[in-house]
Amino acid sequence: MQLIELTSYLITQCEEAKNRFFHMREFDLQPDFFLEVKPHADLIHEQLLLWQRLAKEWRISYQPKYMHNQQIDQVVDAMEQFTVQSFYKETSKKRFLQSVHSVHYTLSTLLRYLQEGEANVQQKEDDF
Repeated sequence: MQLIELTSYLITQCEEAKNRFFHMREFDLQPDFFLEVKPHADLIHEQLLLWQRLAKEWRISYQPKYMHNQQIDQVVDAMEQFTVQSFYKETSKKRFLQSVHSVHYTLSTLLRYLQEGEANVQQKEDDF
């Protein structure tokens, strides 16, 4: 399922953003906006828009109890922000880490719902 793969990809991007943030701070680096930041942010933006559409379609179909459109939208907004912020050492560490943690939690929760849903579908098919 494309949504599972995309959600897993975004979770790894959360970790990469955190690693990049600490790397930039540790080595006191300044990125080139047009060569490094913008291309990466554009790639993530495209993936997030696809993920957002698929996640909302899935949510409408399966109506999970603890996943709402507002959470999906917040993941997109926060991840777009912290992806860019991860390149800059001036970013507030506490705020950055809280944003990454929040997005990671929502993505992990959705991934768990998706995997449990696939297990239930497999189980029902085996019963027939």
